[in-house]
Order: sequence, then C-alpha cells, then structure tokens
Amino acid sequence: MLSRAITTAFLAWLLTSCAGNNSSSGSSAGMTLRVMTFNTGTPACEESADARYSCAHAAIADEWYGNGLSFIAILEDTRVFFAATRPDIVGFQEIFHPGECPEIPPEYHTGFICENWQPGDPTVAQHVLGPDYQIACHPGRPDKCLAVRMGFGRIQGCGSAICLNHLDAGSVDGCGGGTRIARGLIEVADGSQLTVVNIHGTSGRSPNDQTCRVAQFDQVFVDILDGSGQPAANGDRNIVLGDLNTDPGRGAAIDPSARRWTDFVGTGRTFNQISDAGPLTEPTYANAFNIDHVASDAFVGNCFTGQPTQITAFDHMPIICDLSPFPP
Repeated sequence: MLSRAITTAFLAWLLTSCAGNNSSSGSSAGMTLRVMTFNTGTPACEESADARYSCAHAAIADEWYGNGLSFIAILEDTRVFFAATRPDIVGFQEIFHPGECPEIPPEYHTGFICENWQPGDPTVAQHVLGPDYQIACHPGRPDKCLAVRMGFGRIQGCGSAICLNHLDAGSVDGCGGGTRIARGLIEVADGSQLTVVNIHGTSGRSPNDQTCRVAQFDQVFVDILDGSGQPAANGDRNIVLGDLNTDPGRGAAIDPSARRWTDFVGTGRTFNQISDAGPLTEPTYANAFNIDHVASDAFVGNCFTGQPTQITAFDHMPIICDLSPFPP
C-alpha cells in the first residue's frame, strides 16, 4: 500500500541504490554521482472536499507564492523524498523563497510555509534537503538554485549553508525576468572540480519565447553574457541540467530552440544527452512532454523519475540520474 510520499518498496530501492553512491571516496577518474533536476511549481490540484491540497489552496499558491513549492504538507512529503533519493547535486526551478513572506497578507499564510516562518528560519530548499546540503541561487532569482550534498563537495566561494545571489549568471533582455541560466563551480571532496549549469528556459510557444530559449541555450554553450565571453558550461567537466521549457525529442520540427539544443547535445555532439529524449519517451511533464533534462560532456548515466508526494500538485516530475565518467 502506498505511503504518503512514495511506496515502501520504492524507498527501500532508493536507499539501496544510494548506499553505493559515496562519490567523495573515489578518485575523480572513478567518480560516480547522483544528480536531480526538479521544477517545484505546483499548479495542479484536487477538487474533492477532503483534498489535502485543494484548488482553493492552488489559487492562493498561484496568486501569492508564484506556484512555487510552499505548501506545508507537500514540503513534508518532499523532505521524505529527498531523504530517500539523496542526490549529490540538485537543480531547482520555481522554488518559493520565504523571504517574501512579509509581503504576503497573513490571511494567506495558513497551510503554507509563511504560517510560522520567521527571518533566519530555513528556506524551502533547506527544509526539504536538510542540513547536509549547501545551496546557492541565481543572482536576483532565489526561486532558482543549485544544491550540493556536502559529503560530495562544496560550492566555490559560498561560505555558508545558503548563498543567495551567488551563482555566475547573465541574462537576455526581454526574456522572462533575469538570470535564467547560471553556473556553479563545485569543489569535489576528492580534490577535483565540476561545473554545473542550472537552466530555466523561458516558457511559452510564441516566436519570441522560442527566440529567447535559443539565446538562453547559447548562454549555456557559447557565451553566458556575464562579460567573460565564456559559455556557462566552461569547465573541464560540465553537467547541464534544468527545465528547458522545450522538448528536444519532439519539438525540433516546430521549435528552433529545440533544434538549437540538439546543435550541442546528442549523438555526435560534445554533450551527451543523458535524460531520455525522443518522440516515444514516456512524458515527465503534463503527461505530454519531456522538458526537464540532464546533459554532460564528461559523464554518461541512467535516469529515472520520482514521485515526491501522493498529493496532486506538481506538473513536472523530478529527473534523477546516476552518472559515471565517459568510458576510457
């Protein structure tokens, strides 16, 4: 029988899988790690009278919480999910930042993290991950963050548990609000370094939306637009993950941004497409598309999806990938 978060069997399998995932103990040549990309937006809901997360809650989340992860019952389930999966690196998109709680009227706090939150309390990301992780966010965008399990490594230049406005980033004018592409340099416990790029592509189907995503993918692979002239993925070993807001396996015929992704990622390209992409791939977004992805120029791996909660809330499924270096 299903528990509140995930099945007992699934939990047991995840914990067994994680037991051998002690990435920090090996050399960089033999490094293995688990990464996750998780868009935490919660636009879905249930109409039933006994729903734990009703459509009335969803309406409040939409108006006041940016649809970001913020509802206490879902937070608790998600915390259990992370305790089971124990990723080494997480890319978050659309995660609510409780520093905004004072701006939300008190009548909309009940049931949400703002109900009891006080300045200095853990953020949403800290709450669901626990104290074993370090978190750094895009400049000006605390809804988009990278997290690293501290047994695996640390985020270069971040000297505390959470560093807002910390990641290296640039932005494309007129394309959906600030720094949607950002980079963090991970100092791995074995002494090596790893560059991780978090993506949250502009959403929408209009020609302008597609043009924005083309420019954002160029930020990843050509020029991050921070004045350095370097791509976001500028390390010796790079992992690129996040919500592309386009489906490279289904959309190439109609979306130039999907085609632009495949200019850099896929068979014969510098970057390996690690997460599943293709017209017959099981959808992980809105039961129709695959827009959350993981790619790398240094790693191969296998991915699976997780179910953070039994509550109807998320439209994206987290993508979890176990990575190992390219074969010699």
